[in-house]
Amino acid sequence: MRLEAKLKARGHDVAVANAGVSGDTTAGGRARIDWAVPDGTDAVILELGANDALRGLPADQARANLDAMITQLKAKGTEILLVGMRAPRNYGPEYTEAFDRIFPELAAKHGLLLYPFFLDGIALDTKLNLDDGIHPNARGVDVIVDGILPRTEELIARVKKKRALDASAVQK
Repeated sequence: MRLEAKLKARGHDVAVANAGVSGDTTAGGRARIDWAVPDGTDAVILELGANDALRGLPADQARANLDAMITQLKAKGTEILLVGMRAPRNYGPEYTEAFDRIFPELAAKHGLLLYPFFLDGIALDTKLNLDDGIHPNARGVDVIVDGILPRTEELIARVKKKRALDASAVQK
């Protein structure tokens, strides 16, 4: 996994597991969150919603599903990096605005780290996408990994801080 390799090259002792399912929606993620993210998982990069938007599913439904997943993960003590998506512009301004607000608003509500747009730097760039124009090619994945790396390191720092606080509380 490229993200894990980059993090290890930067001195982080991490194991990254991809629990994503191709074509998944927030409803699918919500239905499988308990078994997809085992107890004891320190951190999650939560990136779901693109397929909801591509299918024009209701933005409030995607918000509710993401909110529920975040609540479940936080109840387990899991740190979260929320990765945002943007709605296709062809669904009109009402849908676009409603969908695009989901991620920053949930991040603020729950005190999460936010990477605003998963496809930042590659969306609509034919050199960085497969022939479908939607999914990144290998070069596009490298751009995504490089872009999300600083926020992922912030996530790791939060986990380390939490562990240190937990250890200090146990010692008292």
